[in-house]
Amino acid sequence: MAIHGLNKTTLLDYPGKVAATIFLGNCNFRCPFCHNSGLVLSADDQPVLPREQVLSFLKKRKGILDGVCITGGEPTIDKELISLIYEIHDLGYPIKLDTNGSHPWILKKLIQNRLIDMVAMDIKTAQESYDKVSGIPGLNLKPIMESVDLLMTGAIPYEFRTTVVRELHDENDFRSIGQWIAGCDAYYLQSYKDSPEVIRPGFTSYTLQELENFRRILSETIPLVEIRGVD
Repeated sequence: MAIHGLNKTTLLDYPGKVAATIFLGNCNFRCPFCHNSGLVLSADDQPVLPREQVLSFLKKRKGILDGVCITGGEPTIDKELISLIYEIHDLGYPIKLDTNGSHPWILKKLIQNRLIDMVAMDIKTAQESYDKVSGIPGLNLKPIMESVDLLMTGAIPYEFRTTVVRELHDENDFRSIGQWIAGCDAYYLQSYKDSPEVIRPGFTSYTLQELENFRRILSETIPLVEIRGVD
């Protein structure tokens, strides 16, 4: 396993908790707006933190940190993810997993074995536009849909979220998403932030007023819709 980053303290990544965030490398998507291009495109060239060092840090911070977030990249493609989660779980930490939902069988195993405490799943866009926004032509949507269905059973606290990009999303996308995940527990619109690390430069964000319009559309079918990341 290659751990490529550790944010030692965050108030943002795990709702309601002071957490540490672990960054794993590699991803099976190529979302053009992704700001972790190094982890996605050239993970093998990125610095690596020894697993033992990260676990030692977490052990020392017990009683100070409230939880651990595991993100990427896409964590569920790492064959050692489950063993890492076991070790963090044994330290007594609640664990939040960030995922694109492409490996529902991994999610199911983690949930059934009570190894994770929350999931944040990206809804990249409406089903009919997933190829474009995920960067994967011919993407099989079935696993994504299975992950959505699994989380919406309520077996574990979860949230869905979409990074909203002017050049990739429009009002029709959010009408479609609103029907797809109707009745979900929580959905967040995340305003796109440009970065030197983005996979494909040139994208822009919507204004708060425009995001509020999407929020109103989504609120017709989703009880809790919030906006994040607007300055």
